[in-house]
Amino acid sequence: MEKVRALVGSDCRITVRMIASEFNLNNTTFHQILTEELAMRKLCAKIVPKNLTIEQKENRKDVYLHLLERIQSDRNFLKNVITGDETWIFEYDPETKRQNKEWHTSASPRPKKARLSKSKIKSMLICDFDSEGIVHTEFMLQGQIVNQFYYCKIL
Repeated sequence: MEKVRALVGSDCRITVRMIASEFNLNNTTFHQILTEELAMRKLCAKIVPKNLTIEQKENRKDVYLHLLERIQSDRNFLKNVITGDETWIFEYDPETKRQNKEWHTSASPRPKKARLSKSKIKSMLICDFDSEGIVHTEFMLQGQIVNQFYYCKIL
């Protein structure tokens, strides 16, 4: 069991079939050892947009606290704001859930996986919104020019 634990510890994406071939025994035996004896299970990584650093998290917290103070001092602050955002939307070719499963005990945290590889197909999403919700959205194709003249046209 210690050898199996060490093998899984060295590569948490190892399959039961790979472990069985390493020890020349059947798959069922090792599946039972992993699930019952070692209390492990295979979990899919939770997809998150990106992993933030401690400094980025603290910066976000400071901005949120500043906005909260501003809202508390002026109740109509958000009603007077219309803002917009642009973001590139990529088509992804991620691993399947089965491909990114890893062995973990019930005490270990769920694995996280940031999306790393972006496809070449992308378009820009422009979204304007106020305190009531989305005011305007528009998808732009790659290569289309977005500048002040374009914004004047859509506003």
